[in-house]
Amino acid sequence: MPRSPAHQRATGRVTLADVALAAGVSPITVSRALRGERAVDPLLVERVQAAALKLGYVPDPAARALASKRSTHVAVLIPMLSNELFVGLLEAAQTRLRAAGYQTLIGITHYDPSEEEQLLREQLMHRPAGLLVTGFDRTEATRRLMAQSGVPCVHMMENSADPAVYSVGFSQTDAAVTMTRHLLAQGYRRIAFAAAQLDPRTLQRQQGWRQALQAEGLYDPALEWMNPAPSSMALGGRLFQQIMGQSPSVDAVFFCNDDLAQGALLAANRLQIAVPQRVAIAGFNDLTGSDLMLPALSTVHTPLARIGDEAAGLLLKLMRGEPVSQGCIALDYQLVVRKST
Repeated sequence: MPRSPAHQRATGRVTLADVALAAGVSPITVSRALRGERAVDPLLVERVQAAALKLGYVPDPAARALASKRSTHVAVLIPMLSNELFVGLLEAAQTRLRAAGYQTLIGITHYDPSEEEQLLREQLMHRPAGLLVTGFDRTEATRRLMAQSGVPCVHMMENSADPAVYSVGFSQTDAAVTMTRHLLAQGYRRIAFAAAQLDPRTLQRQQGWRQALQAEGLYDPALEWMNPAPSSMALGGRLFQQIMGQSPSVDAVFFCNDDLAQGALLAANRLQIAVPQRVAIAGFNDLTGSDLMLPALSTVHTPLARIGDEAAGLLLKLMRGEPVSQGCIALDYQLVVRKST
């Protein structure tokens, strides 16, 4: 059946009214049928779905949000997709949200607060139902945007003591203290800390390493190797080679992320430097492949997938207006001791 001009948009996009006309039902019936409401007769649902498929109808979420005053989008801002840890977090969050009928609008900030600000402005134009953001390092303008939008927000990866702030994460500082104390307990005394990217969470790990060494009177600023470049295995190998040329020599290296530590282990094998006999190597985040390195890498297992899942679950409660008993969810990390230490 040809479409009525009254039901056509200037763009030629197939509308809900077009599907209704083709199926011989009202637009509200089409809407209810495509949303899967049980009250709609199954035969009508089948007829509507057939018409929608034939016409190539795709629902317009923006129009639906305006009509119902309820969006089904959640904006998610993460620093990187090239970093494995954020991929796992994002996958868990998206799985939880999709099961509840929400879609994700993903923005990559590249650890740049000004880029995050621009992404947030763009995503707020889509009237999201909620926000998932990473950490607390952002511009004052971004903070104002978030507050003035009235959109429920949950912060991931870190925790806040502010009862008005919702967050899911773990103590980066305490986790680094735990790893450093493990190295001290193994008898290592010249423990270097090697880091890349230098985002706030990396600096919190640096603080934990520093606290543990200061408590033993072993802190030396010369043991800090901080590189602002993106974290990678290649950079880890270069940092390791530089550290091993340091005098006095080190007997352990704590890398802020597993990809750096994996690169260091490969460099150690290439340079024929025995690990852990000559130098111990430790990482952070327990990324894929760390248990397969030679020797297997000691690291801190962080609850990345659980952070994504719990943050999405907390956000769902906020979007639905349900009571929240715990606004700050602090999760556990786990020291994983393997052969490299």
